[in-house]
Amino acid sequence: MTSFQERSLAGFAELLASGAPTPGGGCATALSGALAAALAAMVARTTAANESFADRAGQMNEIAAEADRLRGELLTLIDEDARAFDQVMSALRMPKETPDERAARAEAIQRGYVSATEPPMLVCTKSLRLLELALQVAEDGNPNAASDAGVAALLAASALEGGALNVEINLGSIKDEAFRTTQSARVGAVQAQGRVLRDQALAAVRAKLG
Repeated sequence: MTSFQERSLAGFAELLASGAPTPGGGCATALSGALAAALAAMVARTTAANESFADRAGQMNEIAAEADRLRGELLTLIDEDARAFDQVMSALRMPKETPDERAARAEAIQRGYVSATEPPMLVCTKSLRLLELALQVAEDGNPNAASDAGVAALLAASALEGGALNVEINLGSIKDEAFRTTQSARVGAVQAQGRVLRDQALAAVRAKLG
């Protein structure tokens, strides 16, 4: 499979708009998270480089480094999400003429859907951390970059909520009730935390915008 993360923005958007099953919403949410990470790093770096904020340069450099790491991980999740979906599609195409074939196909489908929950769940948890970083740069970053911090928070929140939707749609096809219950509760908890952080970050941004 060709790597989606290595395509140009225009090329990726064109593929996203096509009738192809991948890339889809899961890939788009991972990209949203990566863009949030890039913006958080940018705000942190511009703050650290400004002599007026020398007292927080160390903190901002640490934020930038962590945001860089998260950006790389989220870009990787673009392709991982597509691969997980392709695994489900491959299972659905398995033969089902005999009882053994039907059993093997059903098992493969269930494995595929379980695997397909993993990339969007990672998008959720990484985006939650990005919201924490966005809040820090919104509160302590250069006021001239306050709007960038706000966009970082909004993109991270979008990635988190989008990731949650993709987890939930896959859970709907999984028969393991215990797995569904555990993952659903995990998603709900992450969403609740994320919404609080989003609102806090945006409040900090609006306070700086006056």
